[in-house]
Amino acid sequence: MMMDQASRPARPKRKPEPGRVGYDPTLTGLSHGAPIMVYDGACNLCHGWVRFALKRDRAERLRFLAAQSPLGQEFLKRNRLPAQTFDSFYLVENAVILHKSKGFLSMVQYLRWPWPWLAVFGILPTYPLDRLYDWIAQNRYRWFGRRELCLIADEAKAERFLT
Repeated sequence: MMMDQASRPARPKRKPEPGRVGYDPTLTGLSHGAPIMVYDGACNLCHGWVRFALKRDRAERLRFLAAQSPLGQEFLKRNRLPAQTFDSFYLVENAVILHKSKGFLSMVQYLRWPWPWLAVFGILPTYPLDRLYDWIAQNRYRWFGRRELCLIADEAKAERFLT
């Protein structure tokens, strides 16, 4: 016996998983499957973190994309993410877009020891971790300053940056 559409019970809506803000196979394709860190190109803290990650990702798995670049802006707009204010970096891993603490804790797993141990904090509830992340993000320009230009990698690292 077939049920018509009106008599079927409604499917319960799935609650979005904290830290996941979208899905972007396009960017994953451009990086040939490598995880991509989308960062604020005007932020000194973000630049420092990119340089830190470049040195500690010896397997050279991570790719980097400045949010202010044309490709970065296209990514943000395509995924309906803020394209003018940058309060979070994003990690695009297997096409899943992660942000705030979830993105950070996933990203450190690509770095050499001892940094992957930070992922243990992923067992904590997302809310307090994101509150800490937001507090740092809100104060980063005051504490670390801003810059006008995006990070320009040396020739040896240039292929790790999407443009």
